[in-house]
Amino acid sequence: MMPHDLAREALVGLHKKLNFPKESVGHINFGTVIQEVKTSNIAREAALGAGYSEFTPAHTVTMACISSNLAITSSLGLLASGTVDVAIAGGVEFMSDVPIRLSRKVRSVLLDFQKAKTAAQKFALFTRLLNADTFKLDLPAVAEFSTNEVMGHSADRLCSAFGITREEQDAYAIRSHTFAKQAQEKGYLEDVMPIKVPGNEKPITQDNGIRPSSKEAMAKLKPAFIKPHGSITAANASFLTDGASACLLATEEKAKQMGWKPKAYLRDYIYVSQDPKNQLLLGPAYSTPKLLERNNLTFEDIHVFEYHEAFAGQILANLRAMDSDYFCREYMKRPGRYGNLPMDRLNSWGGSLSIGHPFGATGVRLVTTAANRLIRENGQFALIAACAAGGQGHAMLVERYPG
Repeated sequence: MMPHDLAREALVGLHKKLNFPKESVGHINFGTVIQEVKTSNIAREAALGAGYSEFTPAHTVTMACISSNLAITSSLGLLASGTVDVAIAGGVEFMSDVPIRLSRKVRSVLLDFQKAKTAAQKFALFTRLLNADTFKLDLPAVAEFSTNEVMGHSADRLCSAFGITREEQDAYAIRSHTFAKQAQEKGYLEDVMPIKVPGNEKPITQDNGIRPSSKEAMAKLKPAFIKPHGSITAANASFLTDGASACLLATEEKAKQMGWKPKAYLRDYIYVSQDPKNQLLLGPAYSTPKLLERNNLTFEDIHVFEYHEAFAGQILANLRAMDSDYFCREYMKRPGRYGNLPMDRLNSWGGSLSIGHPFGATGVRLVTTAANRLIRENGQFALIAACAAGGQGHAMLVERYPG
């Protein structure tokens, strides 16, 4: 399969689930991070493959781990401006087959080879390929371009700065996997669409990264990044996975006209950015207070919190930052600490640590999970927040639709 195949399946699955007229969709917007060069506008290729109208425009956005959050809010802009009244936002990532490039030297020779006309010219180009370093591959990495630091290193330093122990991180990771397993068994993760992978007899019907473990088993794992003293391991970090997501967005007037029953209002959102070296993963700590205060809300008004779990330590660091008098005064320029988020409302159906983190798809998964939790738990407001590469972050306020 290719990335647009997964995105296509998300669009097909969304249509099967909701049975809306495809021609009613005015725009399709997908987020992705690691681009497949053959389908640079993956939203368009997926939409055509899924049988949506060729007259429906589609475009692709990227903002690291919050790419499909950006797809949602870009679509909201189209709805708010009256450009369209129905849109689809989604995201996709295909981590099991990321593009790997040949070195620049090889690429240069191969391009020149196409222009060579004589045997002598071709032979000269061939001799250039014999250089020993020429065939080094250019592998993609989860690292910051500006700092050249791997995200796991940043997470390890963040844990050290906030005094978050290995035991705390492992305990949070166990919590995530345990909650995800319970939600899966209770049928709460009902939005997962079955997908048939070519060559496999049985379709995949549920997320396959959920593996509850024990403190003893977790403690045996070695540090993954800063060795031997780091605290981030393969088990308390989100794992890279394939995935795609899609959601239907509409104005309230259009939804009523079409006879659709909405799940939630998308009330407000905010994007933030800060130092990509020392505060790479602290987007939720910065975005959460700003968004809540702008809407005259507090932690107590929020019934559902859905935060992206890049690392267990990253989640705990963001919570500790918001509850730190020093951090809030020194870095967030607040009069004092913002407060302590109620843990019993946070990610109670699991999160990226257990469900997985296909970069471009996670944002829609966070928003739809929040809407589903509001309905099942009879809450009013949900807050979604996530960090992203580049020291960026996002928060979104969702309100349950009445009735």
